[in-house]
Amino acid sequence: MDPGHFLRRMFAACAAIFVVAAIWPQLGRSQPTGIQPEAEKLLRRMGDYLGSQQKFSVSTENTIEAVLTSGQKLQFDNPATAIVSRPNKMRAHRKGDLTNQEFLYDGKSLTLYSPKEKLYATTAAPATLEEMLDFAREKLDVIAPASEFLYKNAADKMLKEASSGFVVGQSVIGGVKCTQLAFRGGEFDWQVWVENGARPLPRKFILTSRKVTGEPQMTVLVKSWDFAPKLTDAEFSFTPPKDAKKIDFLMLTSGSAKAK
Repeated sequence: MDPGHFLRRMFAACAAIFVVAAIWPQLGRSQPTGIQPEAEKLLRRMGDYLGSQQKFSVSTENTIEAVLTSGQKLQFDNPATAIVSRPNKMRAHRKGDLTNQEFLYDGKSLTLYSPKEKLYATTAAPATLEEMLDFAREKLDVIAPASEFLYKNAADKMLKEASSGFVVGQSVIGGVKCTQLAFRGGEFDWQVWVENGARPLPRKFILTSRKVTGEPQMTVLVKSWDFAPKLTDAEFSFTPPKDAKKIDFLMLTSGSAKAK
Protein backbone atom coordinates (compact mmCIF):
# COMPACT_ATOMS: atom_id res chain seq x y z
CA MET A 1 0.00 0.00 0.00
CA ASP A 2 1.18 3.51 -0.79
CA PRO A 3 2.40 4.99 2.56
CA GLY A 4 0.91 8.35 1.65
CA HIS A 5 -2.49 6.79 0.97
CA PHE A 6 -2.35 4.90 4.28
CA LEU A 7 -1.52 8.06 6.23
CA ARG A 8 -4.34 9.96 4.54
CA ARG A 9 -6.83 7.23 5.53
CA MET A 10 -5.57 7.26 9.12
CA PHE A 11 -5.86 11.03 9.25
CA ALA A 12 -9.44 10.88 7.93
CA ALA A 13 -10.39 8.24 10.52
CA CYS A 14 -8.90 10.28 13.36
CA ALA A 15 -10.63 13.41 12.11
CA ALA A 16 -13.97 11.58 12.12
CA ILE A 17 -13.39 10.50 15.73
CA PHE A 18 -12.65 14.08 16.77
CA VAL A 19 -15.79 15.33 15.01
CA VAL A 20 -17.95 12.80 16.86
CA ALA A 21 -16.32 13.73 20.16
CA ALA A 22 -17.03 17.39 19.51
CA ILE A 23 -20.70 16.73 18.74
CA TRP A 24 -21.36 14.51 21.75
CA PRO A 25 -19.17 15.77 24.60
CA GLN A 26 -19.02 13.71 27.78
CA LEU A 27 -21.40 11.14 26.33
CA GLY A 28 -20.80 8.71 29.19
CA ARG A 29 -21.12 11.17 32.07
CA SER A 30 -23.16 9.89 35.01
CA GLN A 31 -26.46 11.51 35.92
CA PRO A 32 -26.52 13.20 39.35
CA THR A 33 -29.23 12.05 41.74
CA GLY A 34 -31.63 14.53 43.27
CA ILE A 35 -31.72 18.23 42.49
CA GLN A 36 -28.46 20.09 42.95
CA PRO A 37 -28.89 23.18 45.16
CA GLU A 38 -27.03 25.31 42.58
CA ALA A 39 -29.48 24.32 39.83
CA GLU A 40 -32.55 24.97 41.97
CA LYS A 41 -31.17 28.30 43.18
CA LEU A 42 -30.56 29.58 39.65
CA LEU A 43 -33.95 28.34 38.41
CA ARG A 44 -35.69 30.13 41.28
CA ARG A 45 -33.69 33.28 40.64
CA MET A 46 -34.83 33.17 37.01
CA GLY A 47 -38.48 32.66 38.02
CA ASP A 48 -38.41 35.41 40.64
CA TYR A 49 -36.85 37.90 38.23
CA LEU A 50 -39.32 37.27 35.44
CA GLY A 51 -42.23 37.11 37.87
CA SER A 52 -41.35 40.57 39.18
CA GLN A 53 -41.63 42.17 35.74
CA GLN A 54 -44.99 43.90 35.38
CA LYS A 55 -44.92 44.49 31.64
CA PHE A 56 -42.86 42.82 28.94
CA SER A 57 -42.85 41.31 25.48
CA VAL A 58 -40.90 38.31 24.21
CA SER A 59 -40.19 36.92 20.76
CA THR A 60 -39.28 33.26 20.28
CA GLU A 61 -38.44 30.70 17.61
CA ASN A 62 -40.16 27.41 18.44
CA THR A 63 -39.36 24.03 16.89
CA ILE A 64 -41.59 20.99 17.38
CA GLU A 65 -40.60 17.46 16.41
CA ALA A 66 -42.93 14.79 15.04
CA VAL A 67 -41.95 11.13 14.89
CA LEU A 68 -43.10 9.03 11.92
CA THR A 69 -44.02 5.36 12.28
CA SER A 70 -40.66 4.55 10.70
CA GLY A 71 -38.90 6.36 13.53
CA GLN A 72 -37.79 9.25 11.32
CA LYS A 73 -38.16 12.67 12.91
CA LEU A 74 -39.55 15.78 11.26
CA GLN A 75 -39.25 19.32 12.58
CA PHE A 76 -41.75 22.14 12.26
CA ASP A 77 -41.05 25.79 13.09
CA ASN A 78 -43.57 28.01 14.84
CA PRO A 79 -42.30 31.52 15.70
CA ALA A 80 -44.25 33.22 18.47
CA THR A 81 -44.56 36.57 20.19
CA ALA A 82 -46.19 37.36 23.53
CA ILE A 83 -46.94 40.54 25.46
CA VAL A 84 -47.87 40.50 29.14
CA SER A 85 -49.25 43.14 31.49
CA ARG A 86 -49.61 41.81 35.02
CA PRO A 87 -51.75 40.94 36.81
CA ASN A 88 -54.30 39.95 34.20
CA LYS A 89 -53.53 40.69 30.57
CA MET A 90 -51.79 38.76 27.83
CA ARG A 91 -51.69 38.55 24.06
CA ALA A 92 -49.73 36.01 22.01
CA HIS A 93 -49.43 35.10 18.35
CA ARG A 94 -47.82 32.05 16.84
CA LYS A 95 -47.54 31.64 13.10
CA GLY A 96 -45.57 28.86 11.48
CA ASP A 97 -45.62 25.51 9.74
CA LEU A 98 -48.35 24.01 11.90
CA THR A 99 -50.54 26.82 13.12
CA ASN A 100 -51.52 30.46 12.86
CA GLN A 101 -53.35 31.52 16.00
CA GLU A 102 -53.82 34.54 18.23
CA PHE A 103 -54.35 34.15 21.98
CA LEU A 104 -55.94 37.06 23.87
CA TYR A 105 -56.75 37.53 27.55
CA ASP A 106 -58.09 40.81 28.96
CA GLY A 107 -58.72 39.84 32.57
CA LYS A 108 -62.30 38.74 31.92
CA SER A 109 -62.35 36.63 28.79
CA LEU A 110 -60.04 34.36 26.82
CA THR A 111 -60.15 34.28 23.03
CA LEU A 112 -58.44 32.05 20.49
CA TYR A 113 -58.53 33.31 16.89
CA SER A 114 -57.40 31.55 13.71
CA PRO A 115 -56.90 34.27 11.05
CA LYS A 116 -56.51 31.88 8.12
CA GLU A 117 -59.78 30.04 8.80
CA LYS A 118 -61.38 33.20 10.23
CA LEU A 119 -62.71 31.28 13.22
CA TYR A 120 -62.67 32.34 16.84
CA ALA A 121 -63.80 31.09 20.22
CA THR A 122 -64.32 33.11 23.39
CA THR A 123 -65.01 32.07 26.95
CA ALA A 124 -65.13 33.68 30.39
CA ALA A 125 -61.77 33.35 32.14
CA PRO A 126 -60.40 33.68 35.70
CA ALA A 127 -59.25 37.05 37.01
CA THR A 128 -55.46 36.54 37.14
CA LEU A 129 -52.85 35.51 34.60
CA GLU A 130 -51.77 32.46 36.59
CA GLU A 131 -55.34 31.23 37.09
CA MET A 132 -56.10 31.80 33.42
CA LEU A 133 -53.06 29.76 32.30
CA ASP A 134 -54.16 26.87 34.52
CA PHE A 135 -57.73 27.17 33.26
CA ALA A 136 -56.64 27.19 29.61
CA ARG A 137 -54.42 24.15 30.08
CA GLU A 138 -56.69 22.04 32.29
CA LYS A 139 -60.15 22.91 30.97
CA LEU A 140 -59.56 23.84 27.34
CA ASP A 141 -56.40 21.88 26.48
CA VAL A 142 -54.82 25.13 25.28
CA ILE A 143 -51.22 26.00 26.13
CA ALA A 144 -50.22 29.63 25.62
CA PRO A 145 -46.82 30.40 24.04
CA ALA A 146 -44.02 30.70 26.64
CA SER A 147 -46.51 29.82 29.39
CA GLU A 148 -43.87 27.81 31.30
CA PHE A 149 -42.17 31.08 32.29
CA LEU A 150 -45.16 33.39 32.81
CA TYR A 151 -46.22 32.25 36.27
CA LYS A 152 -45.00 34.23 39.28
CA ASN A 153 -44.19 30.87 40.86
CA ALA A 154 -42.69 29.44 37.67
CA ALA A 155 -39.87 27.61 39.46
CA ASP A 156 -42.28 25.88 41.85
CA LYS A 157 -44.37 24.59 38.97
CA MET A 158 -41.35 23.49 36.95
CA LEU A 159 -39.74 21.70 39.90
CA LYS A 160 -42.94 20.01 41.06
CA GLU A 161 -42.46 16.96 38.84
CA ALA A 162 -38.64 17.02 38.72
CA SER A 163 -36.78 14.11 40.28
CA SER A 164 -33.29 15.35 39.44
CA GLY A 165 -31.57 18.48 38.17
CA PHE A 166 -28.05 19.76 37.76
CA VAL A 167 -25.88 22.49 36.29
CA VAL A 168 -24.50 21.30 32.95
CA GLY A 169 -22.10 24.20 32.47
CA GLN A 170 -21.54 27.45 30.63
CA SER A 171 -22.87 28.15 27.15
CA VAL A 172 -23.54 30.98 24.70
CA ILE A 173 -27.02 31.39 23.20
CA GLY A 174 -27.46 34.06 20.54
CA GLY A 175 -24.32 35.81 21.71
CA VAL A 176 -25.49 35.85 25.34
CA LYS A 177 -23.50 34.02 28.03
CA CYS A 178 -25.71 31.54 29.87
CA THR A 179 -25.69 28.70 32.37
CA GLN A 180 -27.27 25.47 31.13
CA LEU A 181 -29.50 23.52 33.53
CA ALA A 182 -30.93 20.02 32.98
CA PHE A 183 -33.83 18.39 34.82
CA ARG A 184 -35.59 15.04 34.67
CA GLY A 185 -39.21 14.26 35.52
CA GLY A 186 -41.60 11.33 35.23
CA GLU A 187 -42.80 12.11 31.71
CA PHE A 188 -40.46 14.84 30.52
CA ASP A 189 -36.82 15.83 30.55
CA TRP A 190 -36.16 19.52 30.16
CA GLN A 191 -33.27 21.92 29.83
CA VAL A 192 -33.11 25.67 30.27
CA TRP A 193 -30.33 28.12 29.50
CA VAL A 194 -30.36 31.07 31.95
CA GLU A 195 -28.64 34.33 31.13
CA ASN A 196 -25.68 35.14 33.36
CA GLY A 197 -25.44 38.42 35.26
CA ALA A 198 -28.06 40.76 36.67
CA ARG A 199 -30.85 39.60 34.32
CA PRO A 200 -31.34 35.83 34.81
CA LEU A 201 -33.64 35.42 31.82
CA PRO A 202 -34.44 32.15 30.05
CA ARG A 203 -32.74 32.19 26.67
CA LYS A 204 -33.44 28.65 25.47
CA PHE A 205 -35.70 25.83 26.58
CA ILE A 206 -35.91 22.20 25.44
CA LEU A 207 -38.64 19.79 26.48
CA THR A 208 -38.20 16.08 25.69
CA SER A 209 -41.21 13.75 25.89
CA ARG A 210 -40.00 10.45 27.37
CA LYS A 211 -43.39 8.70 27.10
CA VAL A 212 -43.87 9.26 23.36
CA THR A 213 -42.19 6.86 20.93
CA GLY A 214 -39.03 8.42 19.55
CA GLU A 215 -38.88 10.96 22.39
CA PRO A 216 -39.71 14.07 20.33
CA GLN A 217 -38.56 17.47 21.51
CA MET A 218 -39.89 20.99 21.60
CA THR A 219 -37.27 23.73 21.47
CA VAL A 220 -37.90 27.38 22.35
CA LEU A 221 -35.18 29.84 21.40
CA VAL A 222 -35.68 33.37 22.73
CA LYS A 223 -34.85 36.06 20.18
CA SER A 224 -35.55 39.11 22.32
CA TRP A 225 -36.98 40.47 25.57
CA ASP A 226 -38.46 43.96 25.98
CA PHE A 227 -39.31 45.19 29.49
CA ALA A 228 -40.52 48.64 28.46
CA PRO A 229 -43.19 47.97 25.84
CA LYS A 230 -45.81 50.63 25.19
CA LEU A 231 -49.09 48.86 25.89
CA THR A 232 -52.73 49.86 26.04
CA ASP A 233 -55.75 47.84 27.19
CA ALA A 234 -57.02 47.79 23.60
CA GLU A 235 -54.18 45.48 22.61
CA PHE A 236 -55.60 42.72 24.79
CA SER A 237 -59.24 42.93 23.70
CA PHE A 238 -60.67 41.14 20.69
CA THR A 239 -63.07 42.55 18.13
CA PRO A 240 -63.96 39.86 15.58
CA PRO A 241 -63.63 40.77 11.91
CA LYS A 242 -66.94 41.04 10.08
CA ASP A 243 -66.38 37.82 8.16
CA ALA A 244 -65.14 35.79 11.17
CA LYS A 245 -67.31 33.02 12.59
CA LYS A 246 -67.68 32.13 16.25
CA ILE A 247 -67.32 28.47 17.22
CA ASP A 248 -67.23 26.31 20.32
CA PHE A 249 -63.90 26.62 22.15
CA LEU A 250 -63.29 22.91 22.68
CA MET A 251 -64.15 22.17 19.07
CA LEU A 252 -61.63 24.77 17.92
CA THR A 253 -58.77 23.26 19.91
CA SER A 254 -59.62 19.73 18.80
CA GLY A 255 -59.40 20.69 15.14
CA SER A 256 -63.03 19.75 14.41
CA ALA A 257 -64.55 23.21 14.49
CA LYS A 258 -68.00 24.01 13.20
CA ALA A 259 -69.20 27.53 12.60
CA LYS A 260 -72.19 28.90 14.44
